[in-house]
Amino acid sequence: MIFFAARTLEIQQMEKNEDNMDQIKGSMETLSAMQITADMEGLDAQSKSVLHSREVLAVILQGTVSEYKGYSRKEIMDFIEVDSMSETKEVSPGRTNTQVRGDNAEFIHLNEKTSNFDLVFRAKNPALSSRDVLVSLHVDLEPQKDYRPGYPIEKRGLYYLARRLSSQLSLATDETDYGKLEKCYGIWLCRDRVPKKERYSISVYEMANTKNIGIDKTEKASYDLMTMVIVRLGEPEYCGNEGDEGYELLRFLNVLMYPHKEDFMDVMKKYIDFSDNEELWKEVTDMGGLGQSILEEGLEHGIEQGKLEMVLELIQEKILTVKEGAKRLNMEEKELEARMR
Repeated sequence: MIFFAARTLEIQQMEKNEDNMDQIKGSMETLSAMQITADMEGLDAQSKSVLHSREVLAVILQGTVSEYKGYSRKEIMDFIEVDSMSETKEVSPGRTNTQVRGDNAEFIHLNEKTSNFDLVFRAKNPALSSRDVLVSLHVDLEPQKDYRPGYPIEKRGLYYLARRLSSQLSLATDETDYGKLEKCYGIWLCRDRVPKKERYSISVYEMANTKNIGIDKTEKASYDLMTMVIVRLGEPEYCGNEGDEGYELLRFLNVLMYPHKEDFMDVMKKYIDFSDNEELWKEVTDMGGLGQSILEEGLEHGIEQGKLEMVLELIQEKILTVKEGAKRLNMEEKELEARMR
C-alpha cells in the first residue's frame, strides 16, 4: 500500500514535470510589462510592449515558424537576436533601406506616405546555420486591433513582406548577390472585428512551385523566401480544446491580448515560469493599481488619453525601484552566506 502511494506520487510528479518541460524562465521585465498592460482595452504602443519580450516572442514563434518545429521555447528564445529588435523601421519603398544601411539620401523617396513596421527583428534559422555561419530569419510581428480596416490584411501583409525582403539589399547593381537574401516572416495577430466563422483560426501563406514542364521540381530553398501567418482571435473567450492544432498559441494569445482575467497568472505559468518573481508579483500588482488611480485622477482633471505614456513611465520607474531593492537584498544575503562559511 505504501509502495502504491509512493508510486502514485512519483507518476504525478513526472506528469507535472512533463507539463512544465517547455516552460521559459520569466524575467521581472516581462512580468512588469504584463501587469502594466493588464487592463488595456486597445493595442496602443504600451499594450504592444509586452509582445517585445523574448519569452513572449518565443511562444509566438514556436506556434508560427515552421523552421522551429521540434525546438523548445527556451531554444527559440536564444535564437532571437536581441540587438536586431526595432519598432521604428519604415515600410515605404526606399526608406527601409535607409533604416538598415544608413542615412543615404539616394534611398529616400520624397512625397510618399511613411509607414512603420510594428516590431522587426532577426532570429537564427537553425536549418541553414552552422557553427561558423549564421543564417537569419527576418521577422515582422504586427499586432492589429482591427481585422477589417477597409482592405484585406493579407494584401498589406504581403506588401510588408516584400519590403522586408528588399531591405536586405541596397540598390540593385550588376554586382548584387541575390543569393544572400534570407527568408522573411510576417506574423499578424488580429484581435477584433473578426467574422464569427473565422474566429480563432490561423492561416499560413507561402511561396510554392505549382508547375514544372520538362524538369523536376526546383529546390525549395531557392524560392522559399516569404511566409505570412495570419492569426485571428475575435472574442475574449476562447473555447478551443486542448490537443487541437494551434491550441497552445491561440490560448496564449487569448490570455495575453485581452484584459487579464483572474486566472491570468495560472494560465501564463504553463508557458512562462515566474516562480522566482512570485514574491514581487504583489508589489507590481499594487503599483499597477497605483498607476490606474493616477490615470483615473488625471482623466477627471481633463488630461488627454495621450498622456498615458507619462503615467506608465512613472509606474515603470517604481517597478525598477522595487527590482533594484530586490537585487540589493539578494546580494546582501549572498554576502552574509559567504561570511558564515
